Amino acid sequence: MKDQLSKNIIPLMIICIVFFVFGFATWINAILIPYFKIACQLTNFQSYLVTFAFYISYLVISIPSSYLLKRTGFKKGMMIGFWIMSIGAFIFIPAAMIRSYYLFLTGLFIIGIGLAILQTAANPYVTILGAKDRAAQRISMMGICNKTAGIIAPLLLAAVIIKPGDSQLFKDIQLMDDSHKKLALDMLIKRVIPPYAFVGSILALLGILIRYSPLPEIDKVGDNEELRDEFNKTRIYHFPHLVLGVFAIFFHVGSQVIAIDTIIPYAQSMGMPLAEAKVLPSYTLFATICGYLMGICLIPWAISQKNALRICTVLGSVFSIFVVICRGQINLIGHYAHISLWFIVLLGFANSMIWAGIWPLALNNLGKHLKIGASLLIMGLCGNAILPLFYGYFADQFSLQQAYMVLLPCYGYLVFYAFYGHRIKKWTF
Repeated sequence: MKDQLSKNIIPLMIICIVFFVFGFATWINAILIPYFKIACQLTNFQSYLVTFAFYISYLVISIPSSYLLKRTGFKKGMMIGFWIMSIGAFIFIPAAMIRSYYLFLTGLFIIGIGLAILQTAANPYVTILGAKDRAAQRISMMGICNKTAGIIAPLLLAAVIIKPGDSQLFKDIQLMDDSHKKLALDMLIKRVIPPYAFVGSILALLGILIRYSPLPEIDKVGDNEELRDEFNKTRIYHFPHLVLGVFAIFFHVGSQVIAIDTIIPYAQSMGMPLAEAKVLPSYTLFATICGYLMGICLIPWAISQKNALRICTVLGSVFSIFVVICRGQINLIGHYAHISLWFIVLLGFANSMIWAGIWPLALNNLGKHLKIGASLLIMGLCGNAILPLFYGYFADQFSLQQAYMVLLPCYGYLVFYAFYGHRIKKWTF
């Protein structure tokens, strides 16, 4: 057992770094959405095209990425993923020079393609490198890396692109004539050039480093009897627990990105300035990290990863209801804000063990179909692209608070999968 742990610790540390990059690239969108909304003069719906462009790439590339990894191997594939992300980051430079929102979206789409390749490669490693009943523990550790980067990324980007006095500038822009407004907006958008030039350079370097790292190829890691096809199934759709798990990932990630990426505009709609609201995604991600730490400490000796999933899905349903129905202001940790904001923050805790719970259940006993199964689960990340658009549409039609009703069916399905869906082994019609 100790020999196996020492053998796996270096690969797991490398995957931790990869998950940190995931978090940095993913959760930086929380500050880009309100910033682009101002600098590119967008509606709520248009601003959430940021998440659509970023995550729709998962739907497009997830299955092709499995064939890419089969051809190149996992390490070379991850190198390619980093380099593709680097190209997407560098596209921000010409996009900012001409203030083209659609070119920004193209850059985000390319970053998402690279990230989808990386996630397809990295997630099976976490499931395989160690005991099956401790998979949620390892995924939680990766989640801490991911969410720690998510806390740092929007704050770091905000520190670079948001200056003292911008709150007044954002108000003054609406009163400017066309020529002065254009100059002000061009100045605002060019602030993203230095951070994304730096990020692009780091991603290119990481691609080279991961290629020559001691990370083993996954075929060598996964060649054991437990992963062989026990049911003599020849098609991926013969595994209902996997197919239903893809939809669970879809609803989970979509609801998670709504909670994190919408909280700043929601707080702004209640009069909170951007300079103050920028910390709210970090609070939500910190709540997620607290959930991960509890999972690491309690799974599996005090609670099974399956029961942790069930508890978190129920909590998500309850918190979502409170987000929609709560009224009134509350003073908490230095912020006088609407009480529903704090239930959005608590959704971070509820979301903590859902991803970690779904992956081992969905990939259980896939045998030779493991790679394609992982690709399908990564495809479920397109929920991040689609569900925020529903939120943005309802926010424009009704109100930002009422739009959170989109979370209720998401958590309803997750409760179904946690209690029943993952146990379905055969389709019955």
